Amino acid sequence: MSSPKESPIQKMRLPVYIRKGPLEVPSPSEKDWSKDDEEDYVLKDPDQELDSLPQPYRMINKLVNLLFDRSWEIIEKRDAEREAERSRVQPVVYPPLLESKLDNIPKCMAISQDYVFIGEANGFSIYNLYNAKRVGAWEKVKVDVTSIWATDLGSEVLIAPVDETGIIRLFYYYKESLFLIKAINEVEDASKQTTCVKMAVSLGGDFAAFLLQGAGDVWLDVYKLPKDTWLKEVEYPQLTANPKKKVRQLQLNPTDSVTPDNLETDVCTCFKGDVKLSLPVYIMKIKPPKPVTGTTFKSPLEVFAKVEDCCGLGSGQNHFIKDSQWEQHEAIFNASYKKYLDGEWEEEPLSTATFHFLLPSSVIPMPAEARGPSGVACVLGIHWTGSHNFFFYSLHRTLKDKVDPESVWPCAAPIAVSSLSCSGSYLVLACDDGVLTLWDLQKGFPLGVVALSKGCFCQSIHFLKYFLVHKGQNVYPEFPMKSRMKCVVLCTDASLHLVEAEGTQGPAIHVLAERSVKYPNETICAVAPVPALPGMVLIFSQDGSVRLMDVAKPQIACAFAPPRAYCLAAPWNPVFVVSSHHPCFLLRGDHPDEMEHTDASRDTRNSIFYFSFETYPLLENISRNCTISQSDLAANTAFPQTLPLEKRCERFLHEGFLNLEKKLVKEEEHWTRLRRYSLLLQKRISVSDATSSPGPSGKVSASRQLPPRTPCTEGTL
Repeated sequence: MSSPKESPIQKMRLPVYIRKGPLEVPSPSEKDWSKDDEEDYVLKDPDQELDSLPQPYRMINKLVNLLFDRSWEIIEKRDAEREAERSRVQPVVYPPLLESKLDNIPKCMAISQDYVFIGEANGFSIYNLYNAKRVGAWEKVKVDVTSIWATDLGSEVLIAPVDETGIIRLFYYYKESLFLIKAINEVEDASKQTTCVKMAVSLGGDFAAFLLQGAGDVWLDVYKLPKDTWLKEVEYPQLTANPKKKVRQLQLNPTDSVTPDNLETDVCTCFKGDVKLSLPVYIMKIKPPKPVTGTTFKSPLEVFAKVEDCCGLGSGQNHFIKDSQWEQHEAIFNASYKKYLDGEWEEEPLSTATFHFLLPSSVIPMPAEARGPSGVACVLGIHWTGSHNFFFYSLHRTLKDKVDPESVWPCAAPIAVSSLSCSGSYLVLACDDGVLTLWDLQKGFPLGVVALSKGCFCQSIHFLKYFLVHKGQNVYPEFPMKSRMKCVVLCTDASLHLVEAEGTQGPAIHVLAERSVKYPNETICAVAPVPALPGMVLIFSQDGSVRLMDVAKPQIACAFAPPRAYCLAAPWNPVFVVSSHHPCFLLRGDHPDEMEHTDASRDTRNSIFYFSFETYPLLENISRNCTISQSDLAANTAFPQTLPLEKRCERFLHEGFLNLEKKLVKEEEHWTRLRRYSLLLQKRISVSDATSSPGPSGKVSASRQLPPRTPCTEGTL
């Protein structure tokens, strides 16, 4: 006889635990009885049904529910963002006017005069700004240019490219001819190679400074540039090499690669390596200030007796502190912050410097024999990382002179950022506590001090050419404005601020844009003023968008975007350049597949997009009518500060006479009112004297008492 078929429950084998010892069966009691019958039982809490599941099914069920809830929240959030995006008023987006395809990936760009200088692998190329034609290049194997500067010297251009090894070279571009001047920090021994971190050229191109670092040290080399001698040498070249040696010529077609076998003689330029130009004159070497250490002097009298120069006393320099005092301060510091000092210390990075070439002004007293011609830089201003002081060094010195600062500006906090206007008239020092000091170097006095909001710290400062709002439109005055400046400050929290200062009036600060919490992809990563459009700045966001903001309103005027094939993924590091003299800017197109594919044989899309403000309807009128004449401003009473001094005095006297006539009329009205009031008081006093006389009983009659007086106003007289 076959055994009965097992049920699924019987097939489940559960572990059986056998208890040792006699089995004790508890006696039943009424407390253990169920009060409700099973037929009438209703499950009040639905979650109790899930709790009754065995493990691990109960845990799996909770994870599935949690995953479903989180997915539903994400779906609702994205749906709300799409709905909000549809309801937003999007600015007008303009495409580029021209696209220039390149063989190599452009790593950096610079604009000077009518030329664009693009750093690439194995050198740099020169393009015409208007027709995007290649007009020249400098090539060297395994020299990838990572950054490039171009300075206008009048009819010539000074080019300074830096390659990936940190070597900086100076080139001279004149009448479509390129000359190599010098490799500043190139050495034969690779172990002694230094790196160029930063450079600056003075206004007019008379001086240049290079921040170099190497072997654990950092310093600043300053040179005087013989630009007048260069002009004579290129006009009358003296070839030092074989004159029969052919000069390599470069063709114009940007799509063809430049090789020694590809030489066409159509309108082209050439690199003249045989022409030797005069080398820059080395002036001085500036090192970071040394840390304050203990002195061997025993008394203050000994200090004053042996100190030669006292110009630095009281300015944060020339400190003389005993070793014992330093030891006491160090012991107190270690005892107070012991719990923070026990951990491992990271090695501090090398100090860097920010430096500016300053024109002659009344801020820094210079001897008469040291002053140069007007418009030529005479002082180098510099501040180092973590330093409270801004140093001034005279440029009229030789190598034999001692390199000491002529003057020092101490600040209450370490200087984080500094910026000098294009004209060299205004200087802004931003400390790491969010305080900005505005200086008018031409007049020699501070325009004021402003503080950013709490939690905001300065990241970069961009000067705007001073503009006015005339009939709802931003315009530039034809004549220069004195002691008036405007600048845009980008903070570390991606907020944007506008700082304004006018003469003796206190500076004002306005928030242009705050960090978007609702749209984090629109975080601002770079800002660039547009000199061709008054009061306009380009804003580059992390999502790849480029927008034009009117800082006077403030609002977004329009946006610019490359074709859809060049969709940019966040975070974005834009490569762009804005022309100072032309109404245009250039933007590199980054294809999203460039970072994923490294095969050199593939057809890459390396393009430079050209945007011209004059070709767009919203900006056409602004770019062409961006200036206002002095006569139009004189007729408008809204801008009395823009008038000449004679006109302002004449208007002031005229307004004074008009106000005097108004004052005479008001005085007559006040005098008439005063006479009426005096007559009324006399009547009340006479009536009160008559009623206050005693009657037969010697008391004043209550029926003849005057009512209480009310205050007299202009309407009651």
